[in-house]
Amino acid sequence: MLPNHFISAEDQAELQLFTESLERFCDAEIEPHYRTWEKVGRVPRDLLRKMGENGYLCADVPDAYGGPGASVPFSFAVVEVLSRRGYGGFVGGLQVHNDIIPPYLLHCGTEAQRQYWLPRMASGEAIAAIGMTEPGAGSDLKALRTTARKDGDHYVINGSKIFISNGQNCDLLVLAAKTDPALGAKGVSLFLVDAATPGFTRGQNLEKIGQHAGDTSELFFNDMRVPADALLGGIEGQGFVQMMRELPRERLIIGVQAVHGAKGALDATLKYVQERQAFGQPIGQFQNTRFTLAQCASDIAAAEAFLNASVAAYQQGQLTPEAVSALKLHTTELFSRVADACLQLFGGYGYMAEYPISRFWTDARVLRIYGGTSEIMKELVARSLLGR
Repeated sequence: MLPNHFISAEDQAELQLFTESLERFCDAEIEPHYRTWEKVGRVPRDLLRKMGENGYLCADVPDAYGGPGASVPFSFAVVEVLSRRGYGGFVGGLQVHNDIIPPYLLHCGTEAQRQYWLPRMASGEAIAAIGMTEPGAGSDLKALRTTARKDGDHYVINGSKIFISNGQNCDLLVLAAKTDPALGAKGVSLFLVDAATPGFTRGQNLEKIGQHAGDTSELFFNDMRVPADALLGGIEGQGFVQMMRELPRERLIIGVQAVHGAKGALDATLKYVQERQAFGQPIGQFQNTRFTLAQCASDIAAAEAFLNASVAAYQQGQLTPEAVSALKLHTTELFSRVADACLQLFGGYGYMAEYPISRFWTDARVLRIYGGTSEIMKELVARSLLGR
């Protein structure tokens, strides 16, 4: 949780109560079922409705649009708690719904679009996803092949997306498509697509090596007709600008997930090494164990300071794309290192699915890929240092 000097004392007290309430919710509604959801490959839609009823969805969406109207740290606290508890698969999709899509609507959408979608998202009635990645275009958003052709008062959309979090459950898809393929990035537009629209087809739930509780799909659009008022903000050709504006929060929330996932992995390991005996003593008494844990704790503390400074900069409107790219690079690489070091201390048991450390380890890996790969983050940071 953010330290006191980033938010007021009153908000800090409320945030503490909010976090404690969420912990109790997790104990009752998530923990008993999470391993089953991992096997099924998704969480039930009803879980989102329950979270909405308790104010855990879209926490910083204003009450004028059906949200709780809290500050940014309340929304981030949801990711903090769930990540530390090892629910990485669920977090991957939840942060899309809570922290990625609402800013698109609030900052770029029309008033009618905000009034229609945000209350449904805050209540859990509608689950949101974002459709950027394509089979031939991952981090290169300019290479999109999905097209949207104007036809009277509609657009006809054809194409596909892949690796879409919430793809099986989504009701709303913020879809990137080319409205003018000849213009490159300037010809990209974003659409608010109702998943019930004819021509919208979901592929199978993709089988992943980690984040099993998060549904991830390929989506197909075959002559899908959407009304012109589905164009985000009502203006063509603004999609790339809109995506660049909102990517910092996406990468910031991934940093939140990474730091608190690392803390959860460390917590699980601290408990284990004090219980597990080897050669007549707890393995936590061996120097290698102690030094490994000390290094992990020190690295996490440094990463958390970087994260807290970045959250503060975001709240002040001062978080640059280069800075948040460095944050995502640093924290996601850290999470993988910590999860790997901690799993090693479990020995053979760490490789068993029944031990939570195995889930931290597999769930951590994709954070270095989604939201922009580590290699892309390095390139963005390098450009800020050396120019193009």
